[in-house]
Amino acid sequence: MQLSDHRDIKADPMTVWAAILNPEVLKECVPGCESMSGSVADGFEAVVVQKVGPVKATFTGVVKLSDIIEGKSLRISGEGKGGPAGFAKGGADVTLEPTETGTRLSYVVEANVGGKIAQLGSRIIDGFAKKMADDFFTRFQDAVEGPDEEESVADEATEADAPKKGWFKRLLG
Repeated sequence: MQLSDHRDIKADPMTVWAAILNPEVLKECVPGCESMSGSVADGFEAVVVQKVGPVKATFTGVVKLSDIIEGKSLRISGEGKGGPAGFAKGGADVTLEPTETGTRLSYVVEANVGGKIAQLGSRIIDGFAKKMADDFFTRFQDAVEGPDEEESVADEATEADAPKKGWFKRLLG
């Protein structure tokens, strides 16, 4: 399964680049991620809990960053084992381009699964993979650029315990 898309992020390319290399940002952006440790050079170990159709599994695996062209592009690849549920592996080629309003982050994602999860059928798997990619890059965009002015007021009133939008950008600012 392969899909591609892009996000226009209201932040300069170096801020977006710093965020995509930050393990705390990656942990917050991966849906269901319970823990992530490691470094850009050595790779990251992660524990992710996901439900695909009727199958819920805890995946343990590694995430590596490669093909790094400083400030411009990289490849994020990962592989996880979910015990009897099976395995998942995939990657994303990510490129950054400056725009008038910030940065265009483009990505091409591919994913493969095996074991019980693969028995669910390609329609369920493809939908799940698309949702995971969309969720990751939406969370990433929110972490970097933060909410709109009016969203900010509404968020403060309703989301006391939820992760705050734009937390990474505020950390750098």
